Amino acid sequence: MRAPLILLTGAALAAAVLSGCSGADRTAPAPPTATATPTPAYELPPRPVRPGESPVKAAPVTDGDTRFQVIGLQKGLSGFFGSHAEWQAKGQYVVVRIIVENPGRTNARFDAKRQRLVAADGATYTIDKFAQAIKRQPDELPLGAQVRVELDLWYDIPREARVSAIRLFGDPPLGVTGGTDGVQVPLP
Repeated sequence: MRAPLILLTGAALAAAVLSGCSGADRTAPAPPTATATPTPAYELPPRPVRPGESPVKAAPVTDGDTRFQVIGLQKGLSGFFGSHAEWQAKGQYVVVRIIVENPGRTNARFDAKRQRLVAADGATYTIDKFAQAIKRQPDELPLGAQVRVELDLWYDIPREARVSAIRLFGDPPLGVTGGTDGVQVPLP
């Protein structure tokens, strides 16, 4: 008779403890919720668009370890003056102003020769090496960790060609062999 009494007392005590704990949870105040703190941003003043250039409002895109943003476009240029030469287009010059950024923690490489201008008929064009050189724009550029650079890509395309997009190629992630697929940004 003593064993059932001990079991009954133990069960009653366990029920009291458990119900007491669950009752305390119901009345306890909720833990404070975390409030998201906005990430601070650089306050960069707006700059005027360069003469003859149209601003492009395109969202940033990423290919491999490189982030790009198209910010300006010039079309239909018949020629230009550089610091030491005048150069005429075989067709028309198209200039695409881009921001190239390495958001990573390792070095990346930007290669202007890989970037392709896309025409409405699907034809693609590489940069014009002479125009790039005369306008002192880089062919290749090492991008250190967290580095951001703004530059022009100069193309000489047929006069009748209509520009529709630019395909931008970044540096593949560290340890990946081969190239990237590129990412296409529509142009107005």
